[in-house]
Amino acid sequence: MLIHACTAGAQQSAVPEDARPQDARVFTLDPSTLPFNAVSDTQAETDRWWGLLGGSGYRVEVPRNWNGSLVMWAHGYAGDSPQLEADEPPFRRYLIEHGYAWASSSFSRNNYDVRAGIEDTNALALAFTAIAAQNNRPLPAPSRLYIAGGSMGGHVAAAAVETETLATARNPVRYDGALPLCGAVADTELFDYLAAYQLATQYFGGKAAAAFPATDFQQLRPELRDALWYIYPAAPKEQGRQLKNAVMNLTGGARPLFELSFKLRPYQDAVWNRFGTDGTLDGILAFNVADTTRIVYQEDNDPALSADEALHNSGIVRAVASPEANRPRRDGLRWVPKVNGQFSVPVLTMHTLGDLYVPFSMEQSYRRRAIANGNDALLVQRAIRSPGHCEFTVAEEAAAFEALVNWVQTGAKPAGDDVLTPTAVADGNYGCTFTNDATGPDDNRGLSAIRKLVPGCPGR
Repeated sequence: MLIHACTAGAQQSAVPEDARPQDARVFTLDPSTLPFNAVSDTQAETDRWWGLLGGSGYRVEVPRNWNGSLVMWAHGYAGDSPQLEADEPPFRRYLIEHGYAWASSSFSRNNYDVRAGIEDTNALALAFTAIAAQNNRPLPAPSRLYIAGGSMGGHVAAAAVETETLATARNPVRYDGALPLCGAVADTELFDYLAAYQLATQYFGGKAAAAFPATDFQQLRPELRDALWYIYPAAPKEQGRQLKNAVMNLTGGARPLFELSFKLRPYQDAVWNRFGTDGTLDGILAFNVADTTRIVYQEDNDPALSADEALHNSGIVRAVASPEANRPRRDGLRWVPKVNGQFSVPVLTMHTLGDLYVPFSMEQSYRRRAIANGNDALLVQRAIRSPGHCEFTVAEEAAAFEALVNWVQTGAKPAGDDVLTPTAVADGNYGCTFTNDATGPDDNRGLSAIRKLVPGCPGR
């Protein structure tokens, strides 16, 4: 039996620490939203269960020919809605047709509450056999347990297998492998990036912030667009071109798809809508966590600073994090759980190259952290050629999961992409190896059209 709780989490003090706005929020779940239908057009027969567990809702599906493995799915960011909702893995059809059971929690809290995501997902994993027994299908504990998730759920999946999580979680679970998809796998560096992009926008747009946070950003937005673009965001002025080059290097360096993503308004707007916050992640933290003091703004491929780059770096206001913002806690996991690169099971990630919302640079930081801890052999990363956030086809996700399972079961490490060598990442064909544009009935509408915007690869 490979699913079990550790004792370290149970030894954590239950005494609460300083409060944050998130603690006072009330979230509710309508039980009528939990039932879900069988997958259409499949021969797979399953049992489907749903219910409430510790303030969250859940969905569980077990094939009649269950292979003994359980996949925990962690959903993405649900905004600040007070209504909780359960989700299901996009590659659900693949799972049930290959004998995998899956389970998904609504989490007990919305907003960017990765701590709740880990605890509630783990609690559901630990309750799996009890739920089965309650539904008159007694099952043994899973022989293997995987965790997968997208966007914020990718952060959940990556953090769930970290050494720090196992030592501090209230519901620690040892997973056999993790599949973080398009996640903030460098944890709070995501918010450093968002602050850096905002402050650079104000600097190049002639409205430099006096300090961070600059909560009047959204009022300045029309003026900044006019200062930086002839046509936002497709036709930049000279200052806009400088900003674009700086953002390219903030998000992972020269690579295919960046130019396309940067000039498409829906992708820019998604990022700009996050500017002007106070660095507490909408009250997930009690203090500002964004820090740009370590960031060096580069506008070309030469790591040496030109005179202009030195001028810009000295002129852009810096965000400085409070040391109290995300410190370790006596009452369990940090409010934003860490992804230190300290894990002992296979991890396979995927990230779209054009993603500006949770940028590809997250993968580069994750790789560096794994190298620093001497376990980068347990990390495989794959780049996908799409311009937006989490724009994977189901075929890409299923292939990644299949590769992870084979790695866990046989020890045969799957292929991945080099995310750190600048020349490799900048190659025009980078990301071609694992990109599969074929769409099916479970893919998001419009994804096929989006993929048609992407430059093709040899033989595709």
